[in-house]
Amino acid sequence: GVEEGGGVRRRVPPIELKLVPLEEGSEVTLNSDVMILQRQMDRRKAVVYLTLSGLLIFTTAFLLGYVAFRGMCRLCGNDGELIPLSDAAGAQHAPEGGVMYMAELREMLKKYLTEERIESTLSRASHPPGSSEGNAVAREILQNLQNLRMDHTWTDSHYATLQFPSRTQPNTLWLVNSEGEELEEIPLDSEGYCAYSATGTATGGVVYVNYGRREDFEQLRALGIALNGSIAVARVGGAVSFAEKVWHAQEAGHVGVLIYPDPADVPQDPRRLGLHSNAVISEHVHLGSGDPFTPGFPSFNHTQFPSTQSSGLPIIPAQPISANVASKLLSQLSGSSCPRGWQGRLPYVQCVLGPGFTGPGERRVKMAVYNTMKPVLLNNIFASIEGKIEPDHYIIIGAQRDSWGPGAVKSGVGTALLMELARTFSNMVENGFSPRRSLLFVSWDGGEFGNVGATEWLEGYLTMLHLKAVAYFSLDQAILGTCESLCSEESALLAFALILVHLSCLFVCRVKPLYLNSGAYSFTAFGGVPAMQLHFTEDARSYPFVNTQLDSVGRLQELLQGRLGSVGRAVAELVGLMVLKLSHDQILPLDVTCYSNTVQQLSSKLNQHTAQLQSRGLSPQWVFSARGDYSRAAKNLHEAIKNSDIQDERLARLYNTRIMRVEYYFLSQYVSVVETPFRHVFNGRGDHTLSALADHVSLLRSAPHLFNEARFRRQLALFTWTLQGAANALSGDVWNIDNPL
Repeated sequence: GVEEGGGVRRRVPPIELKLVPLEEGSEVTLNSDVMILQRQMDRRKAVVYLTLSGLLIFTTAFLLGYVAFRGMCRLCGNDGELIPLSDAAGAQHAPEGGVMYMAELREMLKKYLTEERIESTLSRASHPPGSSEGNAVAREILQNLQNLRMDHTWTDSHYATLQFPSRTQPNTLWLVNSEGEELEEIPLDSEGYCAYSATGTATGGVVYVNYGRREDFEQLRALGIALNGSIAVARVGGAVSFAEKVWHAQEAGHVGVLIYPDPADVPQDPRRLGLHSNAVISEHVHLGSGDPFTPGFPSFNHTQFPSTQSSGLPIIPAQPISANVASKLLSQLSGSSCPRGWQGRLPYVQCVLGPGFTGPGERRVKMAVYNTMKPVLLNNIFASIEGKIEPDHYIIIGAQRDSWGPGAVKSGVGTALLMELARTFSNMVENGFSPRRSLLFVSWDGGEFGNVGATEWLEGYLTMLHLKAVAYFSLDQAILGTCESLCSEESALLAFALILVHLSCLFVCRVKPLYLNSGAYSFTAFGGVPAMQLHFTEDARSYPFVNTQLDSVGRLQELLQGRLGSVGRAVAELVGLMVLKLSHDQILPLDVTCYSNTVQQLSSKLNQHTAQLQSRGLSPQWVFSARGDYSRAAKNLHEAIKNSDIQDERLARLYNTRIMRVEYYFLSQYVSVVETPFRHVFNGRGDHTLSALADHVSLLRSAPHLFNEARFRRQLALFTWTLQGAANALSGDVWNIDNPL
């Protein structure tokens, strides 16, 4: 045998085939042996070919992945530093004219952000609005922003009515007998109070109401507990604000509310970063935001408006108490045992509901609240960097400045991050960064009282903001833990930011809807501006000192194990990346399709009750039709952008204008801004909202006798026409609206 190989002839040894004697009865032949040998050789060749093919595919995939994701890595490194994300999600080529690439901007952002300045800005004493300390902080921030040589720096002032503890008459709590005679005074923390509580006295038995949620009161009614004329004792937490607890108690017939931190919800071991058992948590109880005495319009000058007040002001007194005070009251209650899951961790307390007390004689509780109203001048401080192409479109970054106590987390962290981001972007502009859209940096006053400063500004400029504000980022309470876990409350349009976050495998990311006390809530629910608030949190333990006099830099550093500067830098870089994306991209990366999915959930719920609705002559068909129109309009806009030359500035601006106004379209035009300020049908509060409609239709199964057909018709009409109006507006010009005969 001779074999040819690359022009070289070489001798191949002959293959010797030996015949093996066949066993009797075997039918195997020589031909079959040759076929078996051939199959074995074919298998070896197949294995070789498969191996080579696999290596080729793996190498190709690796190279493609490296090219696509080489800039992508974890957001938080071991030292808390934020590492840049990939530009793959929505990266755009830099247009001509010297505009920088996103990758260059990310590196520039990293270069100019520093840790040291964040830590040095934090150390503050108590500085409530209108105080000398608060005014000193405001002057310092204004001066620092002016030193940054921003394009514009200014102050926006409002006169607001705020409530403070009385200097002459402290709030009190007593045990009294059936005749109202005072038996024992229970000491209260003189610095703890609920702003905007009703004033006066209230006397009654005590009922433990768990978290004071709506479902808690429904369960108490189902158990037959007498609520009218009693004082509710609620614990902090349960995903409801103090204002909501008081509102629910008021609706249930209670005459007063006491709110305490339970060790089950708020750590209370001072040796392990917890509250002491005599500490109280203070929070305002206005079910709304802004100055409650100028609802729906700005408090530039009270004398120009008729006397009025917000419907969200409570008419019963409320007072925070400590765990020790709560234990003293609840340990003496008699009555039915608590439902499962209501037991807290107060010492010496067997969980019973009340309203009576054990022991001889009929005892009750008497509470007295003497808080006083005071007009205060609030100063919001602004600085701006003008955009070069769309200067009338703003990305707004803001933080609360005031605090009842030291406020390290409540206001200090946000203010420090705000100043660091302002300094960083100013340095970037000086070194070649030219933002497409304007950047606004805002220090808000009156945040402790329900985001008063921010809401008053929104009320003053509401008619123009939906045409100019692209998005708002709140820096309030941004650090509640290390980079272990990220929590985001946001408008659905800003979901693109979570895409950036999910590219990292370091955090557990939790997305929640905007809530009433969030610094971002008013921007979306009242102003129709996409908004977001981010928190770094701790899975293993929470920071328990927010809204207390113990919210200090030292305790925050203890939680973070001395890494406050590096964690702060990580937050600043995360927010900075999102701001860069919004200020750089020619087409705004806001997801206009997101609300279609939300309405789809309602459609599914309505479908479950089709039979009950039809039996009452009701049909959800118009909701389904409006949802279809909105989905088509959003899809058509997406396709139009995809197939257009976005380098055409006029065309890009037209698309961006339609995208920017989507959030505003969902502010219901059919309810009063004075009576119902949070008009957003998805994120607002009131009978016009999607959540109210969904809760009402659920009654068809859970409590049919409570279903109100006339109310449901009105809810369905208000929501449907708001959704249809958004679909029509998103379609663009009137001739693009799909409205067949």
